[in-house]
Amino acid sequence: MTTQPSDAHRSVTIARTAPGKFRATNARGGTMDFGSGGDDQFTPVELLLAAIAGCTGIDVDILTTRRGEPTQFEVTAEGDKLRDDDGNHMGPIDISFRVSFPEGEEGDAARKILPDAIRKSHERLCTVSRTVMLPTDVTAHAVD
Repeated sequence: MTTQPSDAHRSVTIARTAPGKFRATNARGGTMDFGSGGDDQFTPVELLLAAIAGCTGIDVDILTTRRGEPTQFEVTAEGDKLRDDDGNHMGPIDISFRVSFPEGEEGDAARKILPDAIRKSHERLCTVSRTVMLPTDVTAHAVD
């Protein structure tokens, strides 16, 4: 099996901005604030769900819109946060698509490939859900 070259490296830095509040900054300078759940800001678990839904949604959007533009495109990722002998983690995550296309040849073509596009994203394309589903080492350590 081959891996991508080093230009495939991704990095996000998290900085504490206040008690229970943080700001993520990506290598391109984009920022997103999030928190521990005491207000309407996203929590890290919600960001994980958004990342899964966003990643697979982008894949499916790219594949289907080659045929026709959707009139509705909504992806929901949901599951239960568990606390058990394995520690805190998410139980099974369900991703549901609500996608509609207009009547006509282009809409019919897009509708026809929608199930295959969802399957391809789930089985091969979506880096986020594939990482969660595969055994992926995550390490944590302090640096000086």
